[in-house]
Amino acid sequence: MTTLLPKTDYDSDNAGLGLSGAQPDIVFVCKHPAYFIAFSGGFGLSAKAPGTVGTLIAFPLFWILDHYLDPIHLLLLIDIFFILGIWACGVTGKALSESDHGGIVWDETVAFLLVLYFTPAGWSWQLAAFLLFRFFDIVKPQPIRYYDQRLKSGFGVMFDDIIAAFFTLLCLSVWKAWVLL
Repeated sequence: MTTLLPKTDYDSDNAGLGLSGAQPDIVFVCKHPAYFIAFSGGFGLSAKAPGTVGTLIAFPLFWILDHYLDPIHLLLLIDIFFILGIWACGVTGKALSESDHGGIVWDETVAFLLVLYFTPAGWSWQLAAFLLFRFFDIVKPQPIRYYDQRLKSGFGVMFDDIIAAFFTLLCLSVWKAWVLL
């Protein structure tokens, strides 16, 4: 089969799965739909803070989807994105021989979409949500760390970020209920 993409060191006879120590690039990301999804369309290739970039991508994605979809359909789409992420992150993790490679940022994108869905409108709430989510995703307090260390599959990649999203939303709701009486 002829492709328009240049041949790389991960084009092998075994379905192109191993990277042989090379870092993924745009060619790799475009090679398979799962890779494209897992890298959030290539934004996971960011040289600096790919997880933060993957989280930031959720902002415009949420604003567009929120504009065109009613709330129940938006929540359903986020659920579909989560399920799709289990598959995409699992396939990509196997291809990279690293279940939660730093460039796999679909988990951050989807989890933060969920956070934005439940966050009150306004830039100050969304900024607070962003900072809290990044804190929980980077620091990984328990039980996030527990699941991050033990679940080494597509589900594990997605699940620890959903817990970080839960902690973020819990903090925001406590702040709204108890501080902003």
